[in-house]
Amino acid sequence: MPPVVILSEEPIQIAQTAFKAGEGAEAQFLGVVRGMEDGRTISGIDYSAYLPMAEKMLQDLVARGQREHGPHRVFIQHRLGFVAAEQPSIVIRVRTKHSAESFELCYWYLKEIKTSVPIWKRAVFVD
Repeated sequence: MPPVVILSEEPIQIAQTAFKAGEGAEAQFLGVVRGMEDGRTISGIDYSAYLPMAEKMLQDLVARGQREHGPHRVFIQHRLGFVAAEQPSIVIRVRTKHSAESFELCYWYLKEIKTSVPIWKRAVFVD
C-alpha cells in the first residue's frame, strides 16, 4: 500500500493488503452519506472538485504528513459525483508501527481534507 490518493466517481471498494515488516497497526475511517441533511431527507450528495487542484493538494497533504509525522502508508479515496445515501463517500487507511499513531494520523488526514482540500458537496433533497 504505497501512498495512494484517488478522486473518482468509482464506488469505494475495501481491499485487504498485506502488512509490511515493522507495521503493526492500521486505522481506517469510512465516511458514509447520511440520509438526512439539516433535518431533511436526502437521496444523496453530489460531490464536485476542481480536479487538478484537489489532486495536487491531496498529494501535498500526503507529503506533508510524511514529513511531519514520520514514515507511514496511507490510502485515501474520495468519491466525486452523486453518492447515494448510505453509500461510502470517503475512505482513509493509515498503516504505522503502533496503533495510537495510526488513529491520530487517520484523524489528522480527515481533518485536513475537510478543511483544506477543494471538494464541495451539495445535498440532493428528496422533496
